[in-house]
Amino acid sequence: MTFTAIDFETATAFHPCSVGIVTVENGIVVDEFVTLIQPPDNLYSAFTIQVHGIYPSDTARAKNFLEVFPEIQKRLQNRTIVAHNESFDRNVLAKSMAYYGLDYATLNIAPRWECTVRIYKSKGLKPTKLSDCCRAMNITLNHHEALSDARACAQLYLMR
Repeated sequence: MTFTAIDFETATAFHPCSVGIVTVENGIVVDEFVTLIQPPDNLYSAFTIQVHGIYPSDTARAKNFLEVFPEIQKRLQNRTIVAHNESFDRNVLAKSMAYYGLDYATLNIAPRWECTVRIYKSKGLKPTKLSDCCRAMNITLNHHEALSDARACAQLYLMR
C-alpha cells in the first residue's frame, strides 16, 4: 500500500486556499504536508469561507499556487493518488496548473485517481461524505481542514 492522499480547500471555484498531502509507503505514513495558498487576488466566496473557515486575512501573506507547486509536485509525481471525491481534487490540481501554465502531464499520474467515495459507495455505505465515512470507520476528523481530510482519506484507503 504505497500512495499519496491529497485534499484541497478552495477559495473560489477551483482556486485552492489550502492543501494537505499524506504520503504512505508500504502502509505507513512517511510524510505529511500542509500549507495555506493565496488564491488569485486573494479572493474568496462567502460560501467557501463558511465551509472551511479560512479567510483572506489567513492567506494574505501565503505563497500562491505556483510558489507552492514544487512541494506538491515532489509528493505527487509518479505516484498513485487518492482523494475523497477525486474528481474535485483532481480538477482543482489540473485547473490550477493550467492557470499558471504548468503541464499536468509532467506529473505522470493516472488520469483518474483512486477515490474513497467510489470505494465506500461500492461497499454499500450511504451517504459517503468524508464525515460519514469517517464516522462509520471510527476515524477522527477535523472536517474541511486539509491535512485532517487527507489523513482521513489515507486511513479510509488503507482500511478498504
